Amino acid sequence: MNSISATFTPDASGNSPKQTSTIPQLKLNDGTTIPMLGYGLGTANFKAASAKGKFDQNVVKYTKEAIAKGFRHLDGAEGKFYGNEEELGVAIKEGGVPREELYITTKLPAVEKTNTQERFDASLKKLGVDYVDLYLLHGPWFADGSEEALQRKWAEMEAIQASGRARSIGVSNFLQEHLEPILKTAKVVPAINQIEFHPYLQHGDLLAFHRAHGIAVAAYSPLAPLVRARGGPVDARWAELAAKYGVGEAEVGLRWCVDQGIVTLTTSSNAERMRRVVSLVPQFKLTPKEVEDVAELGKQKHFRAFWPDKFAADDRR
Repeated sequence: MNSISATFTPDASGNSPKQTSTIPQLKLNDGTTIPMLGYGLGTANFKAASAKGKFDQNVVKYTKEAIAKGFRHLDGAEGKFYGNEEELGVAIKEGGVPREELYITTKLPAVEKTNTQERFDASLKKLGVDYVDLYLLHGPWFADGSEEALQRKWAEMEAIQASGRARSIGVSNFLQEHLEPILKTAKVVPAINQIEFHPYLQHGDLLAFHRAHGIAVAAYSPLAPLVRARGGPVDARWAELAAKYGVGEAEVGLRWCVDQGIVTLTTSSNAERMRRVVSLVPQFKLTPKEVEDVAELGKQKHFRAFWPDKFAADDRR
């Protein structure tokens, strides 16, 4: 397998952040490229059970603001946990940016007894687009440990890509034990695995496994140490680095992922925070030692923000 290649060197010389920048791109194993900073419609923008089926104009507002501030990678999902494809579709239509300049991700719910083609067709209709740039299988747990179920569902994902209506296909929330069965029979190696990733959840050898097989990694909840697990060992180091580079701790946390070649998803309803991500994160770079320092500090604490019912409480993978 070819290793993942990326270009994520700051455009400006030195480490002084500027207000405008170009978001770095990562080349995937299928030859396509993906913006390494994306606006996620999960976490902050997913719909609670009581709101399912109700159109949320705020999601449209925040997503249009993200586009206006420079985000071009928009990460949404169908089904139980996001339920905001319709809002994303309106934001795409009203955002003022041509479809071909956007990178759109959506996801297939991790349910075995669902018609993959019908769910995908429904997603395209809600989004109001002819194709998506990336289609992800949202989780492995539907298979209940069955290799055959994983392989069967992945073959259905491959058929979606073969139709030309999904440029790339991948998975989300998969561990090595879930990827290995797929790789045994796959005609198409997953382009990417989107996982919760931050200093307190580094997944052991999982990143090395991905790199060995040419599978990129996307991180969601990269700022968990800052917004969900304050008081941990990385706090002081992030603050020091923020002062050194003249940015905020959030930008340091995102850059820590980007500097490891990881596509990084973040979300906010605050326009100024959106602007800072797009304008500041591409304009500085942590040293390899700084990346390693944060990683070592992060290993002192374990924290998982999402899917605790699907993974063991002490699961550090």
